[in-house]
Amino acid sequence: MSLRVLYIAHNHPSIRPGGAEQHALELHRAMSSLPEIESVLLTKGGPPVGTSGRTHEGTFIAPVDGHPNEYFLYTDGYEFDYINGTITDKDFYTKHFRAFLAAIQPDVVHIQHTLHLGYELIREVRNTLPKAAIVYTLHEYMPICARDGQMVRTRNDELCDEATPQRCHECFPHLSPQTFFLRKRFIQAQFELVDLFLAPSHFLMQRFIEWGIPEKKIRFEDYGRAIAAATPERSRQHRTRLGYFGQLNPFKGVHVLLEAMRLLEADPVTDGQERVTLSIHGANLDIQDGEFRRNLAKLLDETTKSVTLVGKYRPADVPALMRDIDWVVVPSIWWENSPLVIQEAFLNRRPVICSNVGGMAEKVADGVNGLHFRVGDPVSLAQTIRRAAGTTDLWDQLRRGIPAVYSLDDQVVKLGGLYRSLASNPRASERAHAVLR
Repeated sequence: MSLRVLYIAHNHPSIRPGGAEQHALELHRAMSSLPEIESVLLTKGGPPVGTSGRTHEGTFIAPVDGHPNEYFLYTDGYEFDYINGTITDKDFYTKHFRAFLAAIQPDVVHIQHTLHLGYELIREVRNTLPKAAIVYTLHEYMPICARDGQMVRTRNDELCDEATPQRCHECFPHLSPQTFFLRKRFIQAQFELVDLFLAPSHFLMQRFIEWGIPEKKIRFEDYGRAIAAATPERSRQHRTRLGYFGQLNPFKGVHVLLEAMRLLEADPVTDGQERVTLSIHGANLDIQDGEFRRNLAKLLDETTKSVTLVGKYRPADVPALMRDIDWVVVPSIWWENSPLVIQEAFLNRRPVICSNVGGMAEKVADGVNGLHFRVGDPVSLAQTIRRAAGTTDLWDQLRRGIPAVYSLDDQVVKLGGLYRSLASNPRASERAHAVLR
């Protein structure tokens, strides 16, 4: 049976790099290789993600240049309500998005993200295509937390364990507790229409079950990654080279890492030792607020002996970049879900130094394939780096503990079976669960 799958994401990586959107693109292109499956990708186009809007006035759908079955959905002229996650003028859904659904007629709609597009995409899919199956991958905690899904308190950047109307009001004093009560009811009303949720970490899955998603409608499904050919390892006597890969924003904790590097620069370097160095590979610093950029610039000025800001990179560059470093550092100050950079590190046989919370601590086993430090604590991170760089044979020991990474090829086959099961009877969620077990 021929099957058409529509993926929906909040951004195309050609516009701005990011983990969830990169996974959506990779999954779409890999799924297209399966026989009897046609995959289509619809991503947000235009501001605030891209710098330019629609090419043709009055047209809200446009192809991604040079890529068949990949499209931009523009929201120019529409206002997005960030608190409730919806576009306020509903003819965006009932006119432009509906027309696209009617033209494509997918059997399965797999939503990867709704930021800038809105949760009401789900209701429009159900209204326009009542027989289509709806799958939703949860990449972070945005349905739970109005602070960009980070679950970090606004007052002191303390990790948040639970979202209640009162606690959310404390983070956003200008909004009433009733606003957050209604916000949750609104989002859950859209989520009731989803046939199956996928969670790339057990930690995130449990958070959403506690929030209200029925346990029978959510399953663990990690990100599949393309397995690159092994490359020869470069022999080095000292394993003192650190690498950071990812977004440059406050929640990713690069400032914590730089503060730790500032502490390490004060350490004396004796004969026979090497100074610990850090290469920062990251993007999107230009869209952060001025205070964060100024603080980062100050920290970079204070760590010039050991830190190099390399800047943007392409996913295809990662193997070569990781060959030049020994340790990958993931210093996020939020819970995280399943950071793709951890899988990239493991694919390239690099132990990981990471914060001891959430999806990071789930993916990296302390003392087995990496090392943990106390989240948000530069002193703890500096101590952990000293141990990593100064302990003979620790790097080799941890490298041997790196597990196999779930391959994209395996995930595509698995999801293909899931899609066929759902499309044959989308309300029979038990059958879908059996496919994923």
